[in-house]
Amino acid sequence: MADRIAAVRRRVAEAARTAVREPDDVVLTAVTKTQSDEALLEALAAGQRVFGENRVQEAQAHWTGRRGDHPDLELRLIGPLQTNKAADAVALFDVIETLDRPKLAEALAAAADKAGRAVRVLIQVNTGAEPQKAGILPEQADALIRHARDRGLIVEGLMCIPPADEAAGPHFALLRKIARRNGLKVLSMGMSGDFETAIRFGATHVRVGSALFGERKRPETSSRD
Repeated sequence: MADRIAAVRRRVAEAARTAVREPDDVVLTAVTKTQSDEALLEALAAGQRVFGENRVQEAQAHWTGRRGDHPDLELRLIGPLQTNKAADAVALFDVIETLDRPKLAEALAAAADKAGRAVRVLIQVNTGAEPQKAGILPEQADALIRHARDRGLIVEGLMCIPPADEAAGPHFALLRKIARRNGLKVLSMGMSGDFETAIRFGATHVRVGSALFGERKRPETSSRD
């Protein structure tokens, strides 16, 4: 595990330098969905501290008993979130990357008020307008950003997952354009197969799973209201 993490970090650093950026400006998020406790412990032992999870319930099982041992741990929700899980997500995650509709913004804001804490979010943008995929449409992103800000959420940036059958670069460029016009600096984009391209287009966070842990152990399904 330590070798794999080091290898991915070297690739991140090389991509950053090629893009005339500082390697430290790109955060490696280790995607631990479906992974075993053993794999998580190996990653922690290797110094990895930023992790992405797809499901609230699985993340609770992975991390609830470990946060106290690792005060520098950062947990990021990178999967679709149902409104009835908003309170659980606010309680567990440092950043929710998948805000994609006004109803969810309102649920997160209500949960934040009840918990007495600020909630950091990214807006997920469906850059390919894929009907099966979560995310606000690009032309509706500005309005959702305003709505989330008006509700008191801390909107740090944007996230996207480009279509698998299209070149990723134009989608990353579109996300960067939306971010710039809204004064947002965080771009979570790029996964195991395209994170170097994402860094070239300004990614500040790359979400890497299979390059660190191998292929997922079971297929993912998700539902949303």
